[in-house]
Amino acid sequence: MFTGIVTDVGEVIAREDRGALARMRIACRYEADGIALGASISCAGICLTAVGVGRAGNRTWFDVDVGAETLAVTTAAGWRVGARLDLERALKLGDELGGHLVSGHVDGIATVLSREDFDGMARFVLRAPAALSRYVAAKGSVAVDGVSLTVNAVEADDFTVLIIPHTLAATTLGDLRAGDSVNLEVDRMARHAERLFGSARAPGA
Repeated sequence: MFTGIVTDVGEVIAREDRGALARMRIACRYEADGIALGASISCAGICLTAVGVGRAGNRTWFDVDVGAETLAVTTAAGWRVGARLDLERALKLGDELGGHLVSGHVDGIATVLSREDFDGMARFVLRAPAALSRYVAAKGSVAVDGVSLTVNAVEADDFTVLIIPHTLAATTLGDLRAGDSVNLEVDRMARHAERLFGSARAPGA
């Protein structure tokens, strides 16, 4: 589990496609000794497993294997050398929950429709896939490329988020422009609530 609070911005420094699988090497500022083989790291909102760790110069790197399903339903298929990724280490018991509970299991890809910059902030309008839009509610939470955000407004499949200067500077959201694709994870609670209420209604349907 994660919190949606980004702790580093990594960079893809190598990619090797092996049939339906892609092995990627990501450079970061984490201490190499602090990344265990098998550790979960959120990369642009996708929970990936570190399968190799090392250092190159003054930077740590870790390797991840991105499987066919992940390549099919996330933006990872488009990651190339030089791509910047929001990173977050897995939540530990006792850690501060600064954002909201994020699983790292991306639900789908959203599209940036527009960006409006003002007073150091940025307002984005994004379009969620139709199958996911019912889980996005005003004042609710979503994770966009792994960043925990509060939804300001919703209209049909479109929703609006406001990004403060710190988040623009500390994550890759500051790079987003209209037409870009982002990984979207909806609030787990919304999904569970639908399943619970749906199950409760089913016998009397």
